[in-house]
Amino acid sequence: MRWFFFLLLSIIGLDRFTKQLAILFLRNTGESITIIPGMLSFTYAENRGIAFGMEFLPPSVLLALTTIIVSGVIFYTLRQENPHPLFLASFGLIAGGGIGNLIDRFTTGRVVDFIYFDLYRGELFGHWISLWPIFNIADSAITIGACMLVLFYSRIFPDSSTPGGNSVR
Repeated sequence: MRWFFFLLLSIIGLDRFTKQLAILFLRNTGESITIIPGMLSFTYAENRGIAFGMEFLPPSVLLALTTIIVSGVIFYTLRQENPHPLFLASFGLIAGGGIGNLIDRFTTGRVVDFIYFDLYRGELFGHWISLWPIFNIADSAITIGACMLVLFYSRIFPDSSTPGGNSVR
């Protein structure tokens, strides 16, 4: 369980620290800091919606829903007797990222984003698009945790069927 709390608290701390840096150095300048030309930059943005900036719920409903989901993830993790490091790491990343963004929603009503990874920016079928949205450390942690659950599912949740393998799936 230490792994879970270590990752949860580390992600929250790193997320808060980097968002404060983005506010301090990017918000009022209107400029980006280029890390890898044409591919990676730090660009300040605020997001009232969920992933990819989608806004389909009022902010108060989104806040309540996010609180319920994060609480559910933490409660589920604490109730399980699964000591597997991948289980604890994946849910620690998801919960830490969820709390990091939840703090923003509680304090300002929007999430600070600042990492811009430019996979493609240009015209597609006559419309100007940018393929990847601006994101933050919390978003990255949630995504990595979810990918770990998918990629390592059989190791995180071993098959509990009988040794004969006669269970119906």
